[in-house]
Amino acid sequence: MKINATKLKKAADGAGLSPEQLAQAITRPGLGARTAPSAISNWMTGRDHPRAKTEDIRRLAAACGVTPKDIVTFQSRSRFMRSSSRKARLVADLIRGKRVDDAMNLLRFSDKRAADMMTKTLKAAISDAEHGDADIARLVVCESRIDGGPIIKRFQPKDRGRAHPIRKRTSHFVIAVEESA
Repeated sequence: MKINATKLKKAADGAGLSPEQLAQAITRPGLGARTAPSAISNWMTGRDHPRAKTEDIRRLAAACGVTPKDIVTFQSRSRFMRSSSRKARLVADLIRGKRVDDAMNLLRFSDKRAADMMTKTLKAAISDAEHGDADIARLVVCESRIDGGPIIKRFQPKDRGRAHPIRKRTSHFVIAVEESA
């Protein structure tokens, strides 16, 4: 789970809470009275540092008077996948903004190699949302991003003692789902 900055701002404004009041609600060992206000300001601007723990999210939601699923996005990440990011982005662009069942159908019938890997990542995000008590029928893919990973470098021997480089590219898949309004 990752805090959605716009939803957190909207929930805090709806409850009439200031960032200082939210900081008092999440104070715990490791996130003291001095560091909690900076954590709240980071979360309200979209930065995920320090990473919000599940207990922090529950306390924020209780302080705002909403459920935790109303202020988070459920994110899944697959790293070091053996596919070039350029080819995988074609599939990621295909499902962004779609409902989850439509995205699963698009991935199922896509003939791209990255579609299978993306299906597994999407299923993990759906499972995380199901664990967070989200309504599966209302889930929407809010983020599908492909980041470039490290390149595995190999060489292919050629004639007259030459060697041609081979670059085996990897990618990091990031898919996030959230409940639509």
